Formats: sequence, structure tokens, C-alpha cells
Amino acid sequence: MSAGRRGTMRRRGSEPGFSLVELMISLVLGLLVSAAAVGIFLSNQRTYRATESLARIQESARVAFELMAREIRQAAGNPCAMDLPVANVLNGASAKAVPWWMNWERGIVGYDNGGLPGAAAGTDAIEFLSSGEGAVTVTRHDQQPANPGSMASFKVDSALQGLDAGDIVLVCDYTQASIVQVSSVRDGNKTIAFGRGVGQPGNCTMALGVPVVCTGIGSSKSYRPNSLLAMLHAVRWFVADNGRGGRSLYRVAMERGRLQGREEVAERIQDLQIRYLVAGAHRYVDASADVDWKGVMAVRLSLTLQDAGHAGSGRSQLTRTLVHTVSLRNRTS
Repeated sequence: MSAGRRGTMRRRGSEPGFSLVELMISLVLGLLVSAAAVGIFLSNQRTYRATESLARIQESARVAFELMAREIRQAAGNPCAMDLPVANVLNGASAKAVPWWMNWERGIVGYDNGGLPGAAAGTDAIEFLSSGEGAVTVTRHDQQPANPGSMASFKVDSALQGLDAGDIVLVCDYTQASIVQVSSVRDGNKTIAFGRGVGQPGNCTMALGVPVVCTGIGSSKSYRPNSLLAMLHAVRWFVADNGRGGRSLYRVAMERGRLQGREEVAERIQDLQIRYLVAGAHRYVDASADVDWKGVMAVRLSLTLQDAGHAGSGRSQLTRTLVHTVSLRNRTS
């Protein structure tokens, strides 16, 4: 064998390599690095889920508070003045068991601890009436006509958007207000007619004075030009089971003299607690504390929200309770 051949073989035989111990150490180090990377990934994933769940909870709370507060601020209000006497000529408005959406005298009513039918056990609920937004100006009031088959009417300066036959409106000046159900609209919603015995519940009289007299001629009231007319809103808010294994916040409104179906507003709402501040009082109280509803000045809402993805520690559900206070603008101005 030549010297060159032997030199080549010696060089190949002396090339360095990895021993079994070195390979095992490398594998262990690689596993440790991989495990650390997986741990960081899983931690980031849990953090992302928790952050996403909190964001959804906060968004649900923001929507719930914003929509509820918007209507609560308008509760018990009219576009003319505070504490006006009201002539409610709707059929049944003078009955002892008057439907809640006809009871303008209180304006706002709360229910404690599942007291509202349909609400989840242990949760509070609230209902209120309001008007004022989108009011139009009355230019003429045609009172009860001589012809028994005819209708009284209001002419207004501009169309009241969304108004239709069966809607309930409030008309007022600075001496009183009246609540009537619209029988028909014409002239591009600028003529609003109302009669007796038309619609559901219908009006018991076309005479709009105070006190309301449903039999005979009734108390006369003429609304002069520059009186105001607005649609009447009656809504209730409560928490109930949503049929998906959780609870949601719901809203029910009165339209055209009838309660509509419940409308889901926000999900992940587990509880709603409401407290009330009455004029002259120094603390908020529950609805069960014999509240003077005519004197309620502010409402404190407490929402408990829960995520659906078990993003909390130890796969628990994230739960947050948020509080928001709303003043009734029509009673504090």
C-alpha cells in the first residue's frame, strides 16, 4: 500500500464524531427547549382566551348599559314639563288591575328577586314609560265633532316618523298631558285622528280633559297651537334563560297597544340587580323596600357577566360584576 493511501486512511480514521452520551445530552436539551416553547405557546393561548373573553364580557356590558341607560334617562318624561296631570283615555286605564304600560302615574317600576314573570330566579327587572324624543308641534286640534261617527284629530307641523294606526301618543302643553291611541293617520302622517271604540285597547272618549270621564260628554280640553305630540314608549328589561345553557338580557316593548315578543339584547348576563334612589333619601334601596316610584331620581344597575369558554384559572369561568348609575333626566332637571 502506498504512502499516500495510508495517509488518506489515517486522516479518515481520525475525523471527530458524536458519542452516544453527547447525542443523548443533545436530545434532552432539545426536548427542554421544545417543552419551554410549547409552555410559552400554551400560556399565550390561555392569555389570549382570557383576554378575548374579558373583551366580550366588557362589550356585552357596554351594550347593555348604553341601551338601558338611554331609556332610563327618558323615563317618566314628556316633552312639555314635569309633574303634569295626565288624562289617560285608553280603555282600562282607570281599572284597578291596569296594565303596566298604561300606568303613566308612576313612570318607572322595579321588581326584586325574580318578581317579574318570565325573569330568571333571583334577578331584578325594571319597566318604564317615556316620551319626548322626536316630538312634533301641534298646529290644530279638532275636538270631538258633532257627528258621532267622526273622529277628533291633531294636525302637526311635520311627520312623526314611524307613526301608524294603533300607536299610542302623548300630547301636552304646559297645563296637562293626554294619552290616546291613534285610529288613523293621513296627509303624510301630518293628520293624526283618534276615535272612540276603535283599535285595541281603544279610547273610551275623545274628550281629553282632566279628570277623564268615559261616559257622557267628558271633560273638554283644547290643545292650542304649539302644543307638543310624541309617541309613547313602554319597555321592560329583565334577565332570562336563553335556551343555550346560559342567560341573556332581554327587552320587551309595547307597540300599537300590544306587548311584543322578547328581544335578546346581550348574552352572558347571569344576573341583574337594581337599586333606586328616591328624592330626599341618602341611599339606594331595593325594589322590595316599598319604593315611592313617583319620586325615583336615579337607578343603579349591577350586571354580573360570565364567559362561556372556561378561560379562567383552572378552567373556571370568568365572572365580572360591573355597576352603572343612571339619573332620570326628567326628574333631575
